[in-house]
Amino acid sequence: MKRDFSSFLLYAFGFLLLWEWLRPVEQLTTTDNIETFVIFLLVSFGASFLKMRWIWQLILKTGFILFAINRFHYEEGLFQINWITAFMGDVLQNFSLLWSRNWVDLSFEFRTLLFFVLLWLMVYLIHYWLLNRQKIFLFFLTTLIYITVLDTFTPYSAKAAIIRTVTAGFAVMGMLTYYRILARENVDKEVSVTRKWMRPLAIMIIISVVAGISAPKLDPIWPDPVPYLKAAANKGGDEGSGSGVSRVGYGTNDSQLGGPFIGDDSVVFRAEASGKNYWKVETKDTYTGKGWIASGSTPYTIEGDDLVPVFSIPSNVETRDETATLFMFMDYSHLIYPAGIQRVQFQQNYNLEIDSTKEKISIQDFNEQPVAPDAYTVEYKVPKYNAGDLMLTTAASGQTEFIKKYTQVPDGLPERVRELAEQITAGKTNWFDKARAIERYFGGSEYTYDQTNVAVPGEDDDYVDQFLFETKTGYCDNFSTSMAVMLRTLGIPTRWVKGYTGGEFIQYSEGNSSSQIYEITNNNAHSWVEVYFPNQGWVPFEPTKGFTNEVSINFLDEDAAPSSEETTAPPVQKPEQEEDKTEVASDNSDTFDSKDLWLRMVSFLQDNWKVILLSVVVVGGAGGLLYRIRGKWMPYYYLARYRFLRKDENMAEAYLILLHQLDRYGLKRKENQTLRSYARYIDNFFSTREMTRLTAKYEQYLYHQQLPEGSWKDSRELWENLIKKTIA
Repeated sequence: MKRDFSSFLLYAFGFLLLWEWLRPVEQLTTTDNIETFVIFLLVSFGASFLKMRWIWQLILKTGFILFAINRFHYEEGLFQINWITAFMGDVLQNFSLLWSRNWVDLSFEFRTLLFFVLLWLMVYLIHYWLLNRQKIFLFFLTTLIYITVLDTFTPYSAKAAIIRTVTAGFAVMGMLTYYRILARENVDKEVSVTRKWMRPLAIMIIISVVAGISAPKLDPIWPDPVPYLKAAANKGGDEGSGSGVSRVGYGTNDSQLGGPFIGDDSVVFRAEASGKNYWKVETKDTYTGKGWIASGSTPYTIEGDDLVPVFSIPSNVETRDETATLFMFMDYSHLIYPAGIQRVQFQQNYNLEIDSTKEKISIQDFNEQPVAPDAYTVEYKVPKYNAGDLMLTTAASGQTEFIKKYTQVPDGLPERVRELAEQITAGKTNWFDKARAIERYFGGSEYTYDQTNVAVPGEDDDYVDQFLFETKTGYCDNFSTSMAVMLRTLGIPTRWVKGYTGGEFIQYSEGNSSSQIYEITNNNAHSWVEVYFPNQGWVPFEPTKGFTNEVSINFLDEDAAPSSEETTAPPVQKPEQEEDKTEVASDNSDTFDSKDLWLRMVSFLQDNWKVILLSVVVVGGAGGLLYRIRGKWMPYYYLARYRFLRKDENMAEAYLILLHQLDRYGLKRKENQTLRSYARYIDNFFSTREMTRLTAKYEQYLYHQQLPEGSWKDSRELWENLIKKTIA
């Protein structure tokens, strides 16, 4: 490209695009003297525009870099040898740090050098894109993404930057398109023609930019991603005041619920047990209108191997004994346990501090300091409730203070919450049927499980009321809190439970196929509801859409009390973000179990994944190699395939195969080239007349759709000779 005004404009626009990458650096980092780097860009673009020889460009740019580094980091003069010796030693030392991947200890001098080298490379790339490829769209698009991401996630404001980038990008792309058209059509680049092209281009860009600035803007349709990142920086919860943004994992503060849910697959623990369990951490009993708090704290201490007096199951409830071993990946000093816990076994002696109000169990040493054991084993009882016994409770009797505590609702709770609860439970005569009716109510199509587009209640909004009547979109906290509060308005005692769902199956335990290992991550953090029945204790319910818990209820007992609705188990819904949770059964069956088969398949894949992966790689590599060298082995296949064929009609197929093989060999047939012309080209290449003779036979078949008997037998030798020539 000549050194004219048009090429100068191209370089100018390229410089402006690259300058947009430097503008945020000084604001967002500790980098100073940004003007020096801008001058370096100007020098580099100027040298390219003036078409300086590469050796002079090298000397000019290297000298500028050394001058800048000396000015930034050294007190000696530029032409003193001491600083150059020190700098070269620093460079060698930093190369060793790079080799050892120690990025943190790189010196500032070396980082400055790397930054200059990066700018040098970028100038070269833009020069290559502008002059050689005459395409700049990829760099233009990358620049737009860069500044918009910074505008979204940092204090940098890119409003003016977007206007500058769009203007420069459209201008340079329009000019390059014009030059490509001139080159393709072999048209001289006259000044008059250029003006006719550039004027409408400039007008279009100006109109587009002005319209974009002045046009009304729609409100964003996606939620702001910044709260997600802020919450992600606080994995595992925080101890501060609630911010209205829900965080994945366990956190102690639930006073303000709502907001987006941040996913995190960090492993909390692995559990070795006979089946999935819901894992508890604590319960809360006071609903504030915005979230949950505990009404008080009643801690007391027991020895680690004593009976744990929480979640006591009445003796009239059928139970079975189970054990589970938890292997912790996070340093939590609180116990994570299944309902029905009896005892805990540690590898060494610890004390347990139990807050009976929240049923939170903390682990302490004998100096009352919190400890986080690596593993422990929990003994617990799994209840199997009888539906008839659960249906016996129709009203509260006695335990006035207890019932009052667990039916508390705030004074400002909108009346329509209670009205909706009464409407859902109309015709139900006992607590159990009412709880099941509300539990199943949330499975309707009106409600949506969503972790992102979740509202935060305003100052005058009630968390439950907003979810039930306005948004109807949320995750476990929304569903569980709403069910608990609705039941409380009916006088049914409930509490809010925090913990984890059962996790993901990993493998069967070694030497014990009846025990499985599950992995529980922060994504499994969950909340649900427990309803109190005087004759049965606290019974868990799962209102969150897409989840089912493992509670076992016998609906088939002949002595069951009559229900105000059909006595069949509630429908099981498939979880949207977890694998299915199966109901715990009290007996084992020898019949075919599809889930067991699936678990065995998963276990086999996990045990042999290296061999399977290696086999896939080997087979895929072999297949790819065979495909790549198909031009060498496929001729042998064709020769063997057609050696014993006798029908003359085979000649048409064989001739087309020959054309493909010649194409793979590198003798490509030109577009619109006749078969006879192509045959002469092949014969000239191989110094033969065989292709012309074979083509004459093929054209005879092509035009007459028949051949004299024995034509393929006579022509096969010609065909084989040509195929063999492509092997060489």
